[in-house]
Amino acid sequence: MLSLSSLEFIPYLNDRGLLPDQFQGKVGVYAIFDADQKLQYIGYSRDIYLSLKQHLVRQPQHCYWVKVATIDRPNRTLLEEIRDSWMAENGSIPIGNGADVALWNQPIDVKQRMTTIEQTAYQTAADELSQIKILKQVARRVEAELMEILSDRGVQEELRFNPKMKEEGLLDLK
Repeated sequence: MLSLSSLEFIPYLNDRGLLPDQFQGKVGVYAIFDADQKLQYIGYSRDIYLSLKQHLVRQPQHCYWVKVATIDRPNRTLLEEIRDSWMAENGSIPIGNGADVALWNQPIDVKQRMTTIEQTAYQTAADELSQIKILKQVARRVEAELMEILSDRGVQEELRFNPKMKEEGLLDLK
């Protein structure tokens, strides 16, 4: 089994602002590191590229480096063994697999990012339709802020959010 320390650091974004496309459709385990190469999260996926894209949107401030081990066929037991051995090698559970797991793995909940004015408007909305309209507005604002952060990082990757989820106050890639 490959040790985490034996793998090369790969930049999360290449010089053109794109994710490492050699992992498109690849099954494997990946470790994400911040700008200081401090381990933030270890995950496994049937499509590493799509998972990396999702993590970049959810946690852009923590996605600077990645280490990857691919396998030929999906095998959850093997993937979990590799992930667990990397965590053991690290000596502690990365924050993204512990206290912040939802921030790494769940859609962005825009309700948690509402301003006081938006919260008041939402709570005093006349009906459910009005609340949905407010959630969509907040989702668009949060999406714009996120796109600005990613643009500042030089991200050129095409990112499309699921419009249906905005009605629920959630942001997730389509």
